[in-house]
Amino acid sequence: KTLIKFSLKPETIPVSTSWYLTDLAEARGKQELFTRQSPQKLKALREHALIESVVSSNRIEGVTVDQTRIRTIVLGKSHLRDRDEEEVRGYRNALKLIHEQGSKLKVSEDTILKLHKFARGKIWDAGKYKEKESDIIEKYPDGRSRVRFNTVSAARTPLYMAQLIELWK
Repeated sequence: KTLIKFSLKPETIPVSTSWYLTDLAEARGKQELFTRQSPQKLKALREHALIESVVSSNRIEGVTVDQTRIRTIVLGKSHLRDRDEEEVRGYRNALKLIHEQGSKLKVSEDTILKLHKFARGKIWDAGKYKEKESDIIEKYPDGRSRVRFNTVSAARTPLYMAQLIELWK
């Protein structure tokens, strides 16, 4: 309702609105103060969020790594032991690109394939469309499974990708 009132160009601002604006200004001041006073806490929170995002997103694909190595794989530069660790590191690299250049990244087929290449690491199909159909299947600890995503015909993928990008625009 507040935006509607503002769009009517009121002569005065309602008292309740001024209270909200004051609260927002105070919160912003506290945020800036916290940012300056506690950079190490913010860094730890960012790292934790990055790790959780990488682990959760890879878990959907059935990719798991030893819990004791997750922090090293995501935040460090250690030697990777297997394909799963490579995928986790690659996904981290894709997120890094998004976080560092997000506002400059153009939604395009090239960008999507580049992110896929990062996310797949040095695996042979990185940055390429699948050559054959394969569904994404979620496997539960009790042995049950279900199809999470159905893939489209490999030959039609570029067409569908172009349509998705056009819809985005």
